[in-house]
Amino acid sequence: MSASDAATLRVDRLTVRYGGRTALADVSLSARSGELVALTGPNGSGKSTLLRAVMGLIAPQGGSVRVEGANVPELGLIERARRVAWAPQEEPIGENISILEYVRFGRHPHLAPFANEGPADHAAVERALRRVDFWEERSRGIAELSGGERQRVRLARVLAQETPLLLLDEPTAFLDIGHQLDALERVQAIARQERRCAVVALHDLNLAARFADRIVVLSHGRCVASGTPKEVLSPELLADVWGIVADLRWDPVTGLPYLLPVLPMDRPPLAGTVGPRPMARVHVIAGGGSGAELIPRLAREGFEVSVGAVHLFDSDAELGERLGVAMATEMPFTAISPPVARHLEALLEACDAVVVAPVPTGSGNLANWSILAGWAGRRPVALLPMPREPSWDFTGGAATRLREELLRSGAEEVGGVDDVVRWLRARLPDTATRSSRPSA
Repeated sequence: MSASDAATLRVDRLTVRYGGRTALADVSLSARSGELVALTGPNGSGKSTLLRAVMGLIAPQGGSVRVEGANVPELGLIERARRVAWAPQEEPIGENISILEYVRFGRHPHLAPFANEGPADHAAVERALRRVDFWEERSRGIAELSGGERQRVRLARVLAQETPLLLLDEPTAFLDIGHQLDALERVQAIARQERRCAVVALHDLNLAARFADRIVVLSHGRCVASGTPKEVLSPELLADVWGIVADLRWDPVTGLPYLLPVLPMDRPPLAGTVGPRPMARVHVIAGGGSGAELIPRLAREGFEVSVGAVHLFDSDAELGERLGVAMATEMPFTAISPPVARHLEALLEACDAVVVAPVPTGSGNLANWSILAGWAGRRPVALLPMPREPSWDFTGGAATRLREELLRSGAEEVGGVDDVVRWLRARLPDTATRSSRPSA
């Protein structure tokens, strides 16, 4: 094997146990410089354990982890930090230090004890900040940043560490679709242009297919698939690993595969449940995949579902299209227009209740909140909880204020999808009373 073909990261038959529970069993993978490898799998599949083992934070019971040929458990803390940089999914903000100070933390592995930063350190920090377009804003406080901005600055910190291997744990979590694409485009470009090796834990298989050179799928602590997106993605994989039925489609521009989850419409009602009377309508405000569990569940429970306003090609829009539900749709990357707003008003007029998913909100979809606020008290409204960190509100607080206004006007916050179903059954009017309402 030539030097150019040598793996930056090589994991061979790795086994990790917590007490009597096996978290990883005989897992093997490799990743080379210039590659972005997506690590995916359901919750509890072993992704975080694998990342921690690669960083040397937990000792394996079998197998090996090597970075640039060195056995990680045998490396000291400083040497590990010079080879592996890690960006967690989220971390406490702490003191409101400047962006520049925050990124300088990435240089600590390269400094001798009690030594000051030198020209090479300053240059590395500047390069990293310019890579994420934050050099001109380096004096801003870290606590002042939005969720998407904080992810970019976190990426700058690991870049300043100048390691051959980057480990990123869910860098797109809680971000809207624009920030998701931006984050992964930057990571992909960094891997290819700077010949870094990036291993990225992702839940979204379609994002993995779009940006990763290879995908590794874990399930119950075992590696069940590994290869290029074309080799790995299949409806059978989604059914076997995630228990979801999906269509495999191909992007006509890129030639890349993507999976569109579908609802098996002939699935019987959940055992022991009694659904609402037929054709009770629930309108769902979602986007960015926030309705992926909610929308099919409501349809399966017997509700007539409508969705919107949501942008075309958004994953929730594609799900609604596949299920054949009524939707108010807008063109991508534009604010909700007056005609689409009127369609949303018609859907609200026709529904019996409204459920708002934990949808990331920016200027493009803020109108969903303002229009719904105008309906306060006219329909029962359930709000699913929003994530605390990182922020879901990219509107300078406008969306948060509208959400609080809805709560003051009688909307109720419910804990999860199961709670939504129970809430709807308790509050929906008799379906006979809605026969006079328009069908939007």
